[in-house]
Amino acid sequence: MVSADGNSVPDGEADADGAVEPSRHLQLGRFLRAQRARLQPGDVGLAPYGDPARRRTPGLRREEVAELSGVGLTWYTWLEQGREVEASRQVIDALARTLRLDADQHRHLRFLAGLSEPDDRRRSVDQARLQRLVDAVMPNPASIYGEDFDYLAWNRAYVRVRDDPLALLADRRNLLWMMFTDKTNRMRMAHWEGAALAVLSQLRDTLGRRPSDPRLTALVAGLIAESPEFRRWWSEYPVRRFRPATIGVRHPEAGLIELEVFQVRPVENPSLLMVVQVPATPEAAARIAALLAAE
Repeated sequence: MVSADGNSVPDGEADADGAVEPSRHLQLGRFLRAQRARLQPGDVGLAPYGDPARRRTPGLRREEVAELSGVGLTWYTWLEQGREVEASRQVIDALARTLRLDADQHRHLRFLAGLSEPDDRRRSVDQARLQRLVDAVMPNPASIYGEDFDYLAWNRAYVRVRDDPLALLADRRNLLWMMFTDKTNRMRMAHWEGAALAVLSQLRDTLGRRPSDPRLTALVAGLIAESPEFRRWWSEYPVRRFRPATIGVRHPEAGLIELEVFQVRPVENPSLLMVVQVPATPEAAARIAALLAAE
């Protein structure tokens, strides 16, 4: 293509006016060049040689990055040039290590290479921060679950309207165990089967992305052993990510409470899942308010 000043511009490259967004491959090349330029040989364990002032390449040379990452120089050059070549996860992760990328830069590199984000499930969880979050959405019932659907935080409205996670066995304080084995929850839900099947489908989807996860496989094995419904539905292989839904809770003190269910994930730790249940009607809001006031 031709830019506004009449010069040739590669396909997908932005001209001076920013008329065209660069392609993913071009962005990948620019990102690699920028990260290479900020490092010196000593930063990556290479002995400096020659006069640094006379070194023509700012930062590392391409051949140094290629050698340290275990990839061919020609192929790495193509990556920096923005050619449409695809890189494997192993190669991209090796480049991330060579270029000393932090977690955010590593995720960005994975994205530009068309790959999933690196596994960051080892992130620490600030329990007090999560508790402040669920408390802040009062009087709406809210709960937060970890990557294995274990309860991490919940608010007072959740306890009054839905269930008290502290009443569950410590090793079963989990959304799936609660949904399929807790009698209180099952008795209260107006349409238990639909809600339980939806949660099971989310578990199936999660396990598909983490097929060798020992915690998830143990969870499935335990539920198959104890819940006939889980065992039957699991064998049917349902897969469905979350869809907006309204559930009904038959509360023994307040009567029917209709709740619109929202699921959100914190950007700072997307492996966590926050579920907020908003009153679907003015009557539902009033009944929740009455339950909280009666404590």
